[in-house]
Amino acid sequence: MSPSKDPSAASPPPGCPMHKAAPAETPKPVEQAPPAATAQRPPAQCPMHNKLNPDNNIPFLAQMPQEDQSIPLPTERVVSSIPKARPTEQDETGRWEYPSPQQFYNALRRKGWETPEDKIETMVDIHNWINEEAWNEVLKWEAEHSDTCCEPSLLRFQGRPNELSPKAWFMGFFGAPRPFDRHDWIIDRCGKEVRYVIDYYEGVDDVENDIPVFHLDVRPAIDSFGSAFDRLKFGVRETFARFRQQEASASTASSK
Repeated sequence: MSPSKDPSAASPPPGCPMHKAAPAETPKPVEQAPPAATAQRPPAQCPMHNKLNPDNNIPFLAQMPQEDQSIPLPTERVVSSIPKARPTEQDETGRWEYPSPQQFYNALRRKGWETPEDKIETMVDIHNWINEEAWNEVLKWEAEHSDTCCEPSLLRFQGRPNELSPKAWFMGFFGAPRPFDRHDWIIDRCGKEVRYVIDYYEGVDDVENDIPVFHLDVRPAIDSFGSAFDRLKFGVRETFARFRQQEASASTASSK
């Protein structure tokens, strides 16, 4: 775990029925109209077929299997440790739920990605683990504000895989690898919205233990003076800690 246009200003796609001109002849009497059962459904490109979840800006994921699916996939969803900022009556735990393997597979198929069905459950486990790690990194930053908010929560998020963050672009300019994905998470800091940027990088897999390795770069976006100060403070702290570690290593080496 691209801005949409204002729906009030957007006109329906050309395939929608309202774009078709009305017939010139006089309509047939009601009793001669075709029965409701023969009425055609709106074309797939009509807006009502692309309803988005406002919390993540993606279509609601179906649990139905694909027509050509060869093996059944579980539909159970795992509850995360991430608090939901706006839980509904249906949210018994008040926490975000990860997509089921069937929903995950449907999402990949919707994007046109071909993925072996027997690998989906493993992919879901990795996906869930990465998001848990991302939330733990967010909490490290949020701990700096525990005096004013001790229970931050996730308000909404958006995947932006095709948009490089300013930091990723800058580092890439000097030859650093590009992230394979990017998410923006909006955190509710007890009434204050704070945007976090998460860049996902592939690491060198642990072949011996057959474990994939990923690196996450989680930090608040520089949208405010407070976030910029947090970034500066963390940067100085990490630099000082690295210097102390190198100094301790050098001292240990010289004493041998």
